[in-house]
Amino acid sequence: MSENQLFKIDGLKASVEGKEILKGINLEMNGGEIHAIMGPNGTGKSTLASAIMGHPKYEVTEGAAYLEGENVFDMEVDERARAGLFLAMQYPSEITGVTNADFLRSAINARRGEGNEISLIKFIRQMEGSMGKLEMDPQFMHRYLNEGFSGGEKKRNEILQMAMLDPKVCILDEIDSGLDIDALKIVANGVNEMRNDERSFLIITHYQRLLNYIKPDFVHVMMQGRIVKSGGPELAQRLEEEGYDWIKEELGIEHETVGQDTEEFQVPMNTTAPKFE
Repeated sequence: MSENQLFKIDGLKASVEGKEILKGINLEMNGGEIHAIMGPNGTGKSTLASAIMGHPKYEVTEGAAYLEGENVFDMEVDERARAGLFLAMQYPSEITGVTNADFLRSAINARRGEGNEISLIKFIRQMEGSMGKLEMDPQFMHRYLNEGFSGGEKKRNEILQMAMLDPKVCILDEIDSGLDIDALKIVANGVNEMRNDERSFLIITHYQRLLNYIKPDFVHVMMQGRIVKSGGPELAQRLEEEGYDWIKEELGIEHETVGQDTEEFQVPMNTTAPKFE
């Protein structure tokens, strides 16, 4: 493990209802790095995020994911969050009866541990400051979690939670979906303000536009449950301009079947992405 390595995915395979979706994911992330994962629909991007965080629908059948050397698959979901993993969800849940403030203070105290709880005054000051940066109405502090929120408001709320919880590894699953350009800039600024040498980000997105505001260090392309190509920010730009056909041609992918919601590609079994030191 490199001195600055924060998170490592090693040979991860995962299934849903007996169907293998992830077919061997390898990825290393150092502190301070932003990694973007792109790819056509149905190639396993969101499955990767859910499997890492322990969604019960996804069964990890092989491999490991190490946070600072500890295998998160040996942890319960709440233990993963306390250890420093965070997932900004594509479709945040609404929870009636629990206010934003109550939810966040409980989550922060659970992470800090008994005897180290945050004081009410400090919590309110931090929450008000973070909400101000995200241009959120202060009344959202007292509203039920995501209830009646627009799509953009829910996404800002996810970034608010990330800012308050101060995680080590932030996984953002299509945080840009449903955002207009102004909301996109605000969300991106929230992410950029949190970037430091002790934290890394894994951003799942379909679109280059988010990466215009959050500059990734590495861009990875997923097809059929594997990372088949990696590069720098210029890779995302080329995908925006040319789509994915050139990658399929480069990899010798000849057969493609398209379902209602997914695309499946015949990726050669020995395909591996280049490693970056």
